[in-house]
Amino acid sequence: MVAAEIVDTVLTKHRSLSDCAPPLLDRLDDPRDRGLAQELSYGVLRWYYQLDALISPLLRRPLKSRDSILKALLLTGAYQICHLRTPEHAAVSSTVECARQSGRPWATSFLNGILRNLIRQREHLLSLANKSDQSKYSHPDWLIGKIKKNWPDDWQSILTNNNQQAGMSLRVNRLKGTRDDYLSSLKNMGIETSTHQVDQQGIQLQQSTNPTLLPGFMQGKVSVQDFAAQKAATLIDLKPGLKVLDACAAPGGKTAHILETEPNLNRLVAVDITEKRVALLKDTLNRLELLTDKVDIIDHDVSETDQWWDGQFFDRILLDAPCSATGVIRRHPDIKVHRQPEDIEKLVKTQRNIMTALWPLLASGGRLVYVTCSVLKQENQDQIAWFLSQQKDVSESKITTPWGRSMTFGKQILPGDEGMDGFYYACLVKA
Repeated sequence: MVAAEIVDTVLTKHRSLSDCAPPLLDRLDDPRDRGLAQELSYGVLRWYYQLDALISPLLRRPLKSRDSILKALLLTGAYQICHLRTPEHAAVSSTVECARQSGRPWATSFLNGILRNLIRQREHLLSLANKSDQSKYSHPDWLIGKIKKNWPDDWQSILTNNNQQAGMSLRVNRLKGTRDDYLSSLKNMGIETSTHQVDQQGIQLQQSTNPTLLPGFMQGKVSVQDFAAQKAATLIDLKPGLKVLDACAAPGGKTAHILETEPNLNRLVAVDITEKRVALLKDTLNRLELLTDKVDIIDHDVSETDQWWDGQFFDRILLDAPCSATGVIRRHPDIKVHRQPEDIEKLVKTQRNIMTALWPLLASGGRLVYVTCSVLKQENQDQIAWFLSQQKDVSESKITTPWGRSMTFGKQILPGDEGMDGFYYACLVKA
């Protein structure tokens, strides 16, 4: 029932999975029940467009908005039937029982009939659904169109990887030990791992787990962070004594990585726009024991520099720009139902405003690293091309790394490349 409530909240109240799932999952005492509810809710949203296409032909009429929980139950049952090894009779009976728990005993025969029809007609319904890219790849048509246009040779791979469950990657805190030492700790606990060929601090777990159960997690020995996100700190060219700005810093993974990489900075300023996000940032740095007097955390819109900047120029700026997040759909499948076509133009405008506002804060000879977790060129290399055309005192510093795909400007990692999330990076230098 909890899984259906999560799905219903995401679809009808437009809340994110990461926001609404944790409190609902906390209602379940058994870790196995929590794990199953999480698998079901994330799985349903990952395959929402396909599951909706399978169920819709079986409904005589659309469900009323007040019965949206029944739609969520149908999707949850269909996911078990089509994507899990759950015995068909168990998927049906558990879904029907949830209708009773929801106070709608009258709906039990309705749910039973729809799901049993799905079982009988599954192959036929799948063949019909697969005629549409939207249901076949379980992405909205508008987003498929954009990805096709941006990546005509890779669009199918991107969509397929978006529908894969992402692995769990770690970043070892070099201030508290080596990767080899931490690998030994994981081995002693029977946790199977692998390392990444182009990452010195990263560890890949063969199976995801509760981070708090990892050795030394609460003591700050390790953080959960995808390998693609771990590239940011390596591109900033950190040195002792520098002043660094981390713009749009929450939840703090990249901020922490900067401080772990170069603990002898003169100053690090981390800015984010809401109290909630700043609280996450502080929690991250506190756990890692990195919140020192050299670190300033500011709760403000980073583009309103006259409201927070003290006039001291920065040697380095990391701009992890607000974006469509189309590169991390495999971790946040609800992006597919929340993101809308008109969002992209708004995000492009926001990105330009922030870049333009922050550039005057950079010292001569300083470096700005522009980052997004998007696969859309409109937010990535096209933004850098625009910025280079607008500023006279800027040049691109080419990224010469073994990872990523070289673009006209910057480098792009596509979802699934070497097991990573989709990220874009570009380095700009001030004359």
